[in-house]
Amino acid sequence: MSESNKCYKCEGTLTWDDIGIYMKMVSRDAREFLCMDCLAEKLGCQRTDLEKRIKYFRESGNCTLFR
Repeated sequence: MSESNKCYKCEGTLTWDDIGIYMKMVSRDAREFLCMDCLAEKLGCQRTDLEKRIKYFRESGNCTLFR
C-alpha cells in the first residue's frame, strides 16, 4: 500500500473523502494527506463541519473531487 493511503499524522487509512476534502481545503497538489479528524484539528473545526462541506460539494455537482 502506498504511503499516500495513510494519514501523515496518525497513520490511519484514508478514504476518498479524506483525500478529496484535504485537496479542496489545503492543496490540490498535495501528495500526503490528513484524515478528516486530523484535518479538522488542524483547521480548528469539527469533523462534522468537514462532512457537511463534503455533502454540499457532492450535492452541488460542481466539484470534480466529490462526484
